[in-house]
Amino acid sequence: MSDYWDNRYQGTIEEHEEALRTSTTVYVGNLSYNVTEDQLYELFGRAGEVKRVIMGLDRFKKTPCGFCFVIYYTHSDAYNAIRFLHDTLLGGRPIRVDWDAGFKEGRQYGRGMHGGQVRDEYRDFYDPERGGFGRAFQSNGFNN
Repeated sequence: MSDYWDNRYQGTIEEHEEALRTSTTVYVGNLSYNVTEDQLYELFGRAGEVKRVIMGLDRFKKTPCGFCFVIYYTHSDAYNAIRFLHDTLLGGRPIRVDWDAGFKEGRQYGRGMHGGQVRDEYRDFYDPERGGFGRAFQSNGFNN
C-alpha cells in the first residue's frame, strides 16, 4: 500500500498496514527548503479539506528540511492527494506523496546526523533548493 516506512514505528507489520488503510495522513517528501506552509495548504487543499500541515524541521536549527505531513479530515481526501499530487512540481521540484500511518509528536524533526533528513546527508551533487551539497560531502572539503 505504501513505499514509505517509518523506521521508528512501534508495532507489527500488520498493525502498520491497518493504520495505513484507515489513515488520513500523507507524508510529503522532496520539498524545497523554501516551500511555505501556505503553499502546502494551497496545493493539498485541491485534494480535499486539510486539517493540518506539519513542516519537517532540522532538529537543531528548527528550519524547514524538505518534508512535511499533511493531515486530512477523511481517508478519501488523503487518497486523492496521493493519487493526484504525487510527482507534482512544487517550487520547481517533483514532490513525493505517500501514505503515513499517522503523525506523532517528534516526527517533524529530521533524523540525519546533522539535524536534517538522512537522505540529504550524503548527497554528492549541488542542490540549491535543499541546502547545497550534503553535509557528509561538505566535510570532505566541498562547500556550498
